[in-house]
Amino acid sequence: MNYLEKMLKPKIEQLSTKTVVGKSLRMSLANNRTFELWQSFMPLRKTIKDSPSPHLYSIQVYDNDTYYENFNPQTEFTKWAAIETVNNDSLPENLETLKLDGGLYAIFHYEGSSTDPSIFQYIFKTWLPQSSYELDERPHFEILGNKYKNEDPNSEEQICIPIKLKK
Repeated sequence: MNYLEKMLKPKIEQLSTKTVVGKSLRMSLANNRTFELWQSFMPLRKTIKDSPSPHLYSIQVYDNDTYYENFNPQTEFTKWAAIETVNNDSLPENLETLKLDGGLYAIFHYEGSSTDPSIFQYIFKTWLPQSSYELDERPHFEILGNKYKNEDPNSEEQICIPIKLKK
């Protein structure tokens, strides 16, 4: 199996519920405020105690499960910049918590620039329709580990898509 086939073949995993702490903004792809979001979160990251992992989470919360079926770059969603926490009792000011419900996820190991939309086009236009799964109404997220380098073509991340078996 070559690298591209490996990258495009997801692991299907049951993930447990997690609590993350971070910042969120409403945005659309046409009015992308991702840079602004991360710029406001990163200085506060070091104030977050009790994180079981140094990995960052980029989370998309869509208002309904038809976001990709009726795709429109103007449609707004809530995007989060966050880190996992095990204790949110003493959060720094200006931070919020979000519970990521556990469930079945298709996890794609992606290597490449974070600005290249082709992986998402593949996931939603090719892989998902040909799979035994459909989208589930839970947040989508990327886990940005120590090999993540934003727009670098050698960057690595885990893309986690909530799924359930087709009816």
